Amino acid sequence: MLSKKNLLSALVAAIWSFFGGYLLWGILANNFLLSNLGSASGVDKEMPDFMFLAIGCLIQGLLFSSIYQKWSAGRHRFKSGLRFGVRMGVLFGFGAGMIDYATTNVFNLNAQLVNGVIYIVFFAIMGILVSLVSRKV
Repeated sequence: MLSKKNLLSALVAAIWSFFGGYLLWGILANNFLLSNLGSASGVDKEMPDFMFLAIGCLIQGLLFSSIYQKWSAGRHRFKSGLRFGVRMGVLFGFGAGMIDYATTNVFNLNAQLVNGVIYIVFFAIMGILVSLVSRKV
């Protein structure tokens, strides 16, 4: 788990998690998601706690990279990273997302479906980055 390959790919994944999440959810989808909120209000913080955001991104990057390393069995290809990332995106975006939709009032159904697609894009890019770094190291 603490190999050079895993640590470097985890760092790249964590950086993508931090900045890619901001790009996809904070900039590109922000207006759409805000206009399709459920009845919950005051859920988002005015300003994120960047220390805990960074810690979460590091944990996400490390675990994503570690699981990918095991899953890929040493065959680090663009396509395998893409496939793995899409699977993780479906797991979180639609699996966990539909559970959230069923149990909370954060988003309406349209926003939850779009959010699921964003998760797929987010994790697909993360998978590609991890596979490319793993292949180069």
